[in-house]
Amino acid sequence: MRKNEKGFTYPLTLVVLILFLTVFSFRVEQLLTERKLARETAVILQQDYYFHSSTKKIEKLMESGIVFPAKGSFTYLKGKMEYQADSPIGTVQKINFTLKMNTGETVIGRGFFDIASKKMIKWTEIN
Repeated sequence: MRKNEKGFTYPLTLVVLILFLTVFSFRVEQLLTERKLARETAVILQQDYYFHSSTKKIEKLMESGIVFPAKGSFTYLKGKMEYQADSPIGTVQKINFTLKMNTGETVIGRGFFDIASKKMIKWTEIN
C-alpha cells in the first residue's frame, strides 16, 4: 500500500464537522428562544386570566347589591390581586387593580364600571 500524503480526508472531515456544529448551534438557539417565548406567553395569559377573573368577581358583587369594600384582595394560585375602588362619579366607578405575581412582577390595571348596568365599560393597563 502506498502512503498518500495529499490529505483529502482531514479537510473534508473538518468541513463536515464545522458545518454540523454550525447547524446544531442555530437549532439550539432557536429552541431556547422558543422556550423563553412560551414561558413569557404563559405568564401573560395567566395575568390576563387573573385580571378577567377579578373583574368578573367585582361585577358579581355589584349585581348582588351588596356594598363591597373600597379595598380588598383576591388570592390566586400564583399571585394576589388587590383592588381599590374610588368613589363613583355619576354612574361610573373607577377601580384600580394591582396584580402581584409570586415571581415578583407587578402589573397595574384600571377598570371603569357602570353602576347602572353593573358591567365593566372600559379597561386600561398601566405599565
